[in-house]
Amino acid sequence: MIIRNLLRRIISIVINLFLSVKEKKVSDFKVEKVTNILIIRQHNQFGDMLASVSLFRALKENYPESKLTLLASPENYYAVEKNNFIDKLFVFDKKKLLKQNYIKQLWEILKTDYDISIVPVTVAISNTSCILCGLSNSENKIGPASLNGKDNPLKNIFHYRIKLDWRKCYDAHVSDFILDIVRPFNIKTKNFSSVINFDNEDLYFAKEFITKTKSEENKLLFGFHVGAAKPQNRWSLEKYRDLIYQLKNLFDFDFYFTGSNADKEQIDFMKKYFPSAGYFLNNKISQLTALISLSDLFITNDTGVMHVAGVTNVKQISIFGPTNPFNWAPIGNNKFFIRKSEFIDDVQVEDIINVVKIIFS
Repeated sequence: MIIRNLLRRIISIVINLFLSVKEKKVSDFKVEKVTNILIIRQHNQFGDMLASVSLFRALKENYPESKLTLLASPENYYAVEKNNFIDKLFVFDKKKLLKQNYIKQLWEILKTDYDISIVPVTVAISNTSCILCGLSNSENKIGPASLNGKDNPLKNIFHYRIKLDWRKCYDAHVSDFILDIVRPFNIKTKNFSSVINFDNEDLYFAKEFITKTKSEENKLLFGFHVGAAKPQNRWSLEKYRDLIYQLKNLFDFDFYFTGSNADKEQIDFMKKYFPSAGYFLNNKISQLTALISLSDLFITNDTGVMHVAGVTNVKQISIFGPTNPFNWAPIGNNKFFIRKSEFIDDVQVEDIINVVKIIFS
């Protein structure tokens, strides 16, 4: 641990030596015309990237003639693959850094003339994102000076060094907090909602699935996502099973489950009890969004699919455990969340049933 920390410190010193720039005052930020903007968001996961949509929107609202380039990662780019605010999307993949053609493409992206380059932050500061911003050809590099009081050792890479702190408003929603990186420059929006765009092909694909899943055209259609990457975010499978049984006694509906290969254990469990349900597995995010948008209710754990459902107008119940739902739960009139404690299984079947009754009363 000591050796690792020492190496990190040495690397930070070397990087600062070559990439440091003179700090500018926020009051001196006067960009007459913004043509090109670079956002580097190659870190964090799917939900973090979707939360960045409010930032994309704010930049486009303030600079409607600008072109927005996004550097994303293989783990999160698909959250905004068809996003209308993004003019160019480049996937930064560390595994390809030894390939000459890839390095050339990356270098061309970084060396475009940018008026503004930004490294947004939610729960952690990425050294890689900071370094990429430092390598970019930008007159105004904006990034974190610190997060929650912890100093960013690479802050000198930025012309404008912004202190970010969740503690100022502990229950702020992430789509609001992410704008703190540009608020000092009076860049803002009134719309904090996320969006996942889908096209007619995605819609057709979803409708074909629904046709095969529904036993009758006029029946309600419910969706369930019973998996989650983090075990502590998974509501008990037995409770999901019992929930569906009890809902069946109250409502006439057909239903489906969503998931991927990572949810195999959870999906196999559900197939034992509900073999005739629909199973929408390993599909594109745009197709999943289209399907959920055509549903009457979607119930999910606190995970990436929760954020997908969150961009639709569908009635939604999200089940939370250790995560603060005020930070991460989808926002909107049809969006509900339940949290009892840091232990997700403290949420009972009756809790979900009561909310469903309210929704359809």
